[in-house]
Amino acid sequence: MAYNIPDNYQNLTPSEPLDKKTLNKMVWRSLFLQASFNYERMQAAGWLYGILPGLKKIHKDNKDDLAASMSHNLEFFNTHPFLVTFVMGIILSLEQNKTDIPTIRAVRVAAMGPLGGIGDALFWFTLVPITAGITSNMAIDGNIAGPFIFLLVFNIAQFAIRWYLMHWSYKLGTNAISVLTENAKEFTRAASILGIFIVGSLTCVYGSTKLGLEIPNGTTNEATAITTVVSKEGLSRYGEKLYVDGDEETLQEGSSVKDLGTGDYQITYNDYNKVPVTINIQKILDGILPQIIPLALTLLLYLLMAKKNFTPLKCIGLLLILGLLGSGLGIWPTIWPQ
Repeated sequence: MAYNIPDNYQNLTPSEPLDKKTLNKMVWRSLFLQASFNYERMQAAGWLYGILPGLKKIHKDNKDDLAASMSHNLEFFNTHPFLVTFVMGIILSLEQNKTDIPTIRAVRVAAMGPLGGIGDALFWFTLVPITAGITSNMAIDGNIAGPFIFLLVFNIAQFAIRWYLMHWSYKLGTNAISVLTENAKEFTRAASILGIFIVGSLTCVYGSTKLGLEIPNGTTNEATAITTVVSKEGLSRYGEKLYVDGDEETLQEGSSVKDLGTGDYQITYNDYNKVPVTINIQKILDGILPQIIPLALTLLLYLLMAKKNFTPLKCIGLLLILGLLGSGLGIWPTIWPQ
């Protein structure tokens, strides 16, 4: 039987602030964020495992509230693993103050999205290239300390950021709770819009589905420039290809005759071959609205989940079937051997 998550907790009395020991424990548990990664809820199980010590202390007096909190914290979650403690701190501060559940959900979605780009910029595009570049040169020069220095710097940086963000964001969330509750509806709406905006942006950026369909539209003559050297006697054999209506004073377009001064001539003429003409459907769609196919697929999946009770796993299976069949039938760019 499905569990219906309420909008508010039964016990609305704010709990005691979490101690540093509990916060530090959750920092260590955040290392397991992706231990149970799956394509239905991404990091949701690891996220719940990470914040569970805090939730147990916050809702220790009401098991129903703990069940509700665990249920909505087991929803889809995906963010940068090194910055996850920032989201943890804010969510725990909201849980501590017994903020209504829709607001907590909206904050979680709004906070997790931007951290992906920030984390990539901080770690994969800055810290890793710089430290790897320096230490790899050390290793190339024969310094065995190179790889150890890289691992040391990288892990010190990520652990320091995890620890700092947990404590800082927890305090920040607690101090900001009054602002959030005073403008709960406006904030929830703004956070929801931001979440939708992020999902829409991901559809445009990562959606790469294109049509491979081309409609035949007759044939056309395709010119191929040919250059060769002929004798003066052999020049007459190319008259039709070089001159307009046999008039030696008027060369055809793209044709040329050059006297090499040795009795030979270098000639260039066009050889025409019939080639098929096709209408590229993808180019037409791009002219109407770029990325229209990924958008259509996204809306289809939304409709199936909202109206037909499709689960994410069923949607993934549907996309797999559409991809294989469409590729085999030529609807998408083919993946099958030619």
